Amino acid sequence: MVPLSQAKRVVIKVGTGVLTSGIGQLDTTRIEALCQQVKTLKDRGIDVILVSSGAVGLGMGKLSLKKRPKDLASLQACAAVGQSILINTWQKGFDPHNFTVAQILLTREDLRARHRHNAVFNTFERLLAKGVVPIVNENDTVSAAEIKFGDNDTLSALVASVANADLLFILSNIPGLIDMQGTGEVIPRVSVITPQIEAMAQGTKHTTSVGGMISKLSAAKIAQRAGCGVLIGSGQDPELFDKLLQGEPVGTYFEPSDLPIKSHKRWIAIQDHTHGSITIDAGAQAAILEHGKSLLFAGITNCCEDFHAGDIVQICAPDGKILANGMVSYDKERIATNAPELENNVVVHRDHLVLL
Repeated sequence: MVPLSQAKRVVIKVGTGVLTSGIGQLDTTRIEALCQQVKTLKDRGIDVILVSSGAVGLGMGKLSLKKRPKDLASLQACAAVGQSILINTWQKGFDPHNFTVAQILLTREDLRARHRHNAVFNTFERLLAKGVVPIVNENDTVSAAEIKFGDNDTLSALVASVANADLLFILSNIPGLIDMQGTGEVIPRVSVITPQIEAMAQGTKHTTSVGGMISKLSAAKIAQRAGCGVLIGSGQDPELFDKLLQGEPVGTYFEPSDLPIKSHKRWIAIQDHTHGSITIDAGAQAAILEHGKSLLFAGITNCCEDFHAGDIVQICAPDGKILANGMVSYDKERIATNAPELENNVVVHRDHLVLL
């Protein structure tokens, strides 16, 4: 059962296919239904953050484009035109419930830098304390990399981590993860995303969308790592959250990691860009994985790339498998000297290490 009734804060990601009935054509009936469901959650004391796709698709309609552009300038133009339509539509949907919305546009860099990550968290905290519904989207008009490679499934998982959400809902036109190679039914619960689970994923062919089930599973991994449960379900069901509150099995629920993660570690957990890597020996691997110890200098066998104290690095097993992300206490140059006085020193403290 999805523990929605016990949640204090949730993030709801809504895909373009849910919000529109065609290129540039908003489905206002569905948006109104979603706003009503958000009210249901807020009436139960649950904070809600929305991650809303749709800006590029709406811009395409306004600019009379039939296919998603491939060049960056056109994508940015569509996003710029469509974003104002998107945020105004959400505000109109919430007006009958007397809720104010706030627009938050993010890039991946906003969540990589620690001080900007903290600033985003503080903004969410203040808005939610005021009863505002934050509406988050990628800042596509200025972020080339996010348009070319990014997707709002990943963004929603990062937002869920930053905001310390209990649950992430990824809503699209599919009812959940379907066992296409077996029963053909929706898989109700996933504790670990195995290669077999990943093999069930398929990309999208929707004209205005990016990603598909592949990106949703990738997002689920990020959220799970940050201690957040994930539900992939249908945004076309106007009673989805009512059903979940009543304990009905709906969609596919991905359980959060059973390893508790402190809030200050969430930033480390979601970093996709590290400054280097440290390979450790079998003894250090056992100390970290089995005994919850810090990484000592004596357990390091190799360092790659030029990192500095305070950077985030990957910690790798002897066979090269990535075990964790961690914040290093020394520059690579200092570690490479093999100074005897460092032998028992902590290179990555347990408080700054997150198992992956």
